[in-house]
Amino acid sequence: MKFTLNWLKTYLDTQASLADILRGLDDVGLEVEGVENPADKLGAFTVAEILSAEKHPDADKLQVCKVNTGTETIQIVCGAPNARAGIKVVLGRPGDYVPGIDVTLKPASIRGIESNGMMCSARELELGDDHDGIIELPDGAVVGDKYVDFAGLDDPIIEIAITPNRQDCLGVFGIARDLAAAGFGTFTGVAPQAIKGTFKSPINIKLETAECPIFMGRLIKGIKNGPSPLWLQDRLKAIGLRPISTLVDITNFITYDRARPLHVYDADKLTGNICARAGIAGESFEALDDKTYILSGGETIIADDKNVLGFGGIMGGTMSGCSENTTNVFLESAWFEPISTAITGRSFGIESDARYRFERGVDPMALQDGIEQATALILELCGGEASEVVSTGIAPSIGKTVTFRAERVMSLGGLDLPAETSVAILERLGFTVEGNGPFTVTVPSWRRDVDGEADLVEEVLRIHGLNNVPSVALPPLGKKAGSTLTQNQRRARAIKRRLASVGLMEAVTWSFMNDKQAEIFGGGGDDLIIENPISSDLNCMRPSILPNLMQAAQRNRDRGASIIALFEVGPQYRDSSEDGQDLVAAGVRAAKFSERNWADTQRDVNVFDAKADALAGLDAIDAPVDSLQAFSEAPEWYHPGRSGTLRLGAKTILAAFGEIHPAILTKLDIEGPMVAFEIFVEKIPSRRAKSASRGALSISNLQMVERDFAFIADRSLSASDLIKAVKGADKGHIKEVRVFDVYEGDRIDEDKKSIAISVTLEPQGQTFSDKEIEIICDKVIAAATKSEGVTLRS
Repeated sequence: MKFTLNWLKTYLDTQASLADILRGLDDVGLEVEGVENPADKLGAFTVAEILSAEKHPDADKLQVCKVNTGTETIQIVCGAPNARAGIKVVLGRPGDYVPGIDVTLKPASIRGIESNGMMCSARELELGDDHDGIIELPDGAVVGDKYVDFAGLDDPIIEIAITPNRQDCLGVFGIARDLAAAGFGTFTGVAPQAIKGTFKSPINIKLETAECPIFMGRLIKGIKNGPSPLWLQDRLKAIGLRPISTLVDITNFITYDRARPLHVYDADKLTGNICARAGIAGESFEALDDKTYILSGGETIIADDKNVLGFGGIMGGTMSGCSENTTNVFLESAWFEPISTAITGRSFGIESDARYRFERGVDPMALQDGIEQATALILELCGGEASEVVSTGIAPSIGKTVTFRAERVMSLGGLDLPAETSVAILERLGFTVEGNGPFTVTVPSWRRDVDGEADLVEEVLRIHGLNNVPSVALPPLGKKAGSTLTQNQRRARAIKRRLASVGLMEAVTWSFMNDKQAEIFGGGGDDLIIENPISSDLNCMRPSILPNLMQAAQRNRDRGASIIALFEVGPQYRDSSEDGQDLVAAGVRAAKFSERNWADTQRDVNVFDAKADALAGLDAIDAPVDSLQAFSEAPEWYHPGRSGTLRLGAKTILAAFGEIHPAILTKLDIEGPMVAFEIFVEKIPSRRAKSASRGALSISNLQMVERDFAFIADRSLSASDLIKAVKGADKGHIKEVRVFDVYEGDRIDEDKKSIAISVTLEPQGQTFSDKEIEIICDKVIAAATKSEGVTLRS
């Protein structure tokens, strides 16, 4: 939100300095983002007068001008077509910096003629887009005076950040009210005086949608449109708006002045009456942004008896737009429902000042003020005659009463204030306070964000000053409290540490995503669509963390990264029920697994990298890793045959891993290879609480023994199943089992494979004898043969 200091002072009678006002804005929660004073850049430029202008002897389009600076006459070579004797101009002298062209002036010789300065255009001084000629000042300008003083440019432009709950401060009127309440002057804002119409409007209004519950309008005939006066243009230019015409500039001005969007229609271009209704699929109109919009159906539109005139509360159409030839206008002041306005604006990608305010909640009781203020300005600047106001519908009632106990300012906010001080603050902000305590507070229509007593306490605190809340020492530490973390919080911390230790970097992505992408990952249901998303591309709660991580990985790859390893621990959503949210640890690896190395070949990431990450994460949260079984079935976004799940039993899936399916990569415009894993943290069974004291450390000092076995097995046999069977042969002595070779080829049957494993045996109490080793080896062979149907390879 931008405004100028002088604009603020139209509603705030204050002697406070600019620095004090900036501090006050910050104190009341309207954070100052920047301050810019045009006078700081243009302070050196002065008013001058051209005494003569003669054609340059060596250039057809240049003139040699004699210029009176007020103290001397200088010579300037100028190429502006409007440079002529007798006009007053804006002069820059050698050493002056011209911001619009980023040049510091210096004496020059132009085609052999000396030039000692520059007469500036509006664009060169960053005062507008006009650069067809130099600025011509009126006769009243005094030669030698500073240009900023003459033009009134010594008016700082202030920009503040507006939180979504303070829609009332999207107008200068509301900002002034807050500052006055905080003691930075007197609030001088009053309701505009009602203007009595002299005839009945021939144009009537109909309401056929609940999204526009009230609509006011009036016809103003016999007006003369054209450029707006300088004061109005200057205010709009200061906040970055381009002046268009008096009628349009008035509505833009009131949007920022009172946070009250309005619209004007060329009445002679209308057919019949005006109606606010739901759009019909296939209808279309050309908007003021020169784009044609085809309706999907259901949007809130404004139409006459023949044509669509525009989106209600968002943007009007060109067909009914005002021009220099407009002589009769119909002025609109309506209220549009915030959520439907936001949905329409986002679905069509339209950003406008009106939409920005309506989707945050315009004061529904300010329709009359808006139409009266606009009428007064139109009659003053354009002339004409106004009809009676036409109104239909009822303004939505958002008035609320809240019980307020003055002592709650202390108990909730830590500030001990007399009740009368708190009451006075609320009344200065526009609240109506009745009673002697507890008080009954009526919330004004422009403060829809205030719902309860705590909100009133917040209002008192911010206006009185949060800096005035005294600091309180922490109480002395008593008996050390036990852990307050939940099991999921402990698991999340542990898994984050482990995943980071294996080379993945933590990312934090949005908890929502595009609904079309959500459908790819099993989501996108209507119950998970967000009614008021922060962006049209983030309109659905995520059914999986993976899509956001995958896109983050691709952004890194687009910027030249060749080794990408990201993880996130957070929620994903199955449905909108109370238990429809799951805590998941997910990660992706993309492109290469490691840096180039002289001792090893650089390789692409593969499915086993994802499986290793999943096992590491499961181990970190005490999952029974040794008891898990690997199944080849995995969610459909993984590559079949290069993916799997880790399960406890046949049904309980603790993790999924694998290479991302090429079709999914194509849909998301992501390069391969890419592998991923998902750990379903809440499905990990809880283990019995362990004793706080650890048992004695037991490490065998006896030599371990390794024995190798090769088995002929069906090709469908999972190596993990074989390992599990072998480990169970003698749990007391078998320390580790690992696969070191798998062979499929012409030396064995086509439907068979050879799996070679290494078994590490650890003695207990005394060194193994040959006989004991032989007995254990027989157990290994027997367990593998019986459990998995393999045969020992000779």
